[in-house]
Amino acid sequence: MPNPEGERPANAPDPRYPIGHFEVPGSITTAHRDGWVGRIAAQPERLRRAVAGLTNAQLDTPYRDGGWTVRQVVHHVADSHLNAYTRLRLALTEDAPTIKPYDEARWAALEDARRMPPGPSLSLLDGLHARWTALLETLGEAEWARTFVHPALGRAMALDEAAGMYAWHGDHHAAHIESLRERKGW
Repeated sequence: MPNPEGERPANAPDPRYPIGHFEVPGSITTAHRDGWVGRIAAQPERLRRAVAGLTNAQLDTPYRDGGWTVRQVVHHVADSHLNAYTRLRLALTEDAPTIKPYDEARWAALEDARRMPPGPSLSLLDGLHARWTALLETLGEAEWARTFVHPALGRAMALDEAAGMYAWHGDHHAAHIESLRERKGW
């Protein structure tokens, strides 16, 4: 029976965080970085598999009550990862640049994110992740330690932490779609 306050039972997974929250390791190692770079490299294909064969009606289904549609999730990942790649390049070429945050909910509400098929964003992610991964694979210790300042967080973020966060981010959104498909039997 649904809880009148809208809360989930204690043992039910939170559909907002199907893989949990990102947690920064106390000490980021080469193994962490290598794993994150591998996950970033694999994300376009994982997202493509997650949406393969979905109808327009399924693409327009929110992944959870009050959440974005599957279509918006795909376009959001492209928007977010474009920003992440730009932030990486800024941090590598400027001293602790302050990045410009964006309103992801408003971006997801724009007509292209609400109406376009996911194909263009999936193609964009193929090229973007190939470039991103190639650059990440060249970084040495000094480059991994470079930072950008994120005003919304109120602090500097090192590139290795950012790589971990975006490895989580892509997996997080793919899991939104995968868990919806599982719940719906798609």
